[in-house]
Amino acid sequence: MQASQKLAIAAHLHVLLRRKTGRVTDTEWMAENREYAMEVIRFSRLKATEDGHADLAEWADKLERALDEASPAPPSRPLVQAAVQMLIERPQAPPTAPAAPQYVGRIR
Repeated sequence: MQASQKLAIAAHLHVLLRRKTGRVTDTEWMAENREYAMEVIRFSRLKATEDGHADLAEWADKLERALDEASPAPPSRPLVQAAVQMLIERPQAPPTAPAAPQYVGRIR
């Protein structure tokens, strides 16, 4: 599926979510970032079942199919594990030099 088609589906879902739930989403990020899109899909399906908006579930399914056609799902890992890994891989800041001695006294 072309990126423009994926963006069109994301935009349509964005409009539905805005009208029916008041939720504002980022359509470009939804079309690019699978993790964000999957969370929007989850939210859409939840609201579809809670509030009876069948069209939300329909467009969530369309977006999920578009994502599946675009690329296979990456292996998911919990957010905590990802954060710990980022901290481990982060370059360490160089140690700071001790502060220069300051004048302590009075002006005469």
